[in-house]
Amino acid sequence: MHGPDPNTLHPLPHHRRLVFLKNLITRPNIEVGEYTYYDDFEDPANFERNVLYHFDFIGDRLIIGKFCALASGVKFIMNGGNHETAPVSTYPFAIFGGGWEQLMAGQTIQEKYPSKGDTVVGHDVWIGHEATIMPGVHIGNGAIVATMAVVTRHVPPYAIVAGNPAEVVRFRFDEPTIARLQQLAWWHWPAEKITRHLALLNATDVAALEQAE
Repeated sequence: MHGPDPNTLHPLPHHRRLVFLKNLITRPNIEVGEYTYYDDFEDPANFERNVLYHFDFIGDRLIIGKFCALASGVKFIMNGGNHETAPVSTYPFAIFGGGWEQLMAGQTIQEKYPSKGDTVVGHDVWIGHEATIMPGVHIGNGAIVATMAVVTRHVPPYAIVAGNPAEVVRFRFDEPTIARLQQLAWWHWPAEKITRHLALLNATDVAALEQAE
């Protein structure tokens, strides 16, 4: 036995609203790692509906690592929702053409309108119910995002963040332990090795985990 098949859509056969997310994704600009799941109260197809302002011509990606747990209603705001703020008007005149494209002045859409780059969620991240992740945010490995948090800045590995805007409440482990876990990167182990050491992954003895073969 080596755990559930990462290529199955419904790893819990009698719970059709929970999916291994990578097997549901249709957009090429969303990348999801193995075993990451999304559980939706209504329909797991809501996940892509909740990745907002994600336009192909912008070119930004949503990248989510392995072994993440994403709760119902999680939303990702992508760079297509950004407007200029320095001019008198924030209205995006240039995208509508009809002569208004002259405002581009030789620029591309990506150059004209603000972009904070890809949104990246690390491995083993838990994102709570109806949390919102803003454009270009990076969430570190092992982090926890609380219910209804609005994440506007990068989240360090193994931090717990909450609130609007989200702030670090505490870290799950001390700095030396976090460094050791980052080095260990258990999420890249083969499924067979993970299966052999489930008890250690579900315990608190990092030293024992480091000795796992």
